[in-house]
Amino acid sequence: MLYGEVRPYGHFRFVNFGHPPPLVFSAEYRKFMEIDKSWMVQFLPLGLQLAENDPDRNRYFSLETRQRRANSSDVAELTLMSPGDILFLYTDGVYDGSDKEERQQLENVMRDHNVLPAKDICNALLEYALKRDDRLRQIGEEDRIDGKTVFIIKRN
Repeated sequence: MLYGEVRPYGHFRFVNFGHPPPLVFSAEYRKFMEIDKSWMVQFLPLGLQLAENDPDRNRYFSLETRQRRANSSDVAELTLMSPGDILFLYTDGVYDGSDKEERQQLENVMRDHNVLPAKDICNALLEYALKRDDRLRQIGEEDRIDGKTVFIIKRN
């Protein structure tokens, strides 16, 4: 789950409970911008706990038992600086947030479609993800196919 609020002037404040981290595509630089991990607060998915020896345990930044209630310091904030910048939210069926080659392919799709309306960008990204699923089926890795959701926020 990811809960967020879009504010005027391109501010996006959010709390992340196990969702892959958002990506920000810069219209000016025509690429995904690096986001400092210290700006991201990520909690375990709601209702889940990982075993001490789970291989995915290191993918979460806030695994320690919380000593206090959540407060405003637990809210991450990203800012879309320039007109045309795009906030890209997605589920792990589109991208799990770890594969650099996959991120580059998504960046290429974004670069080819970033001037289009948000709906068309979503459709292009989903089409790319479905083609990737076809490749997974061809190599017998259907178990890696997961549900897909894409959400685009584009600054005008």
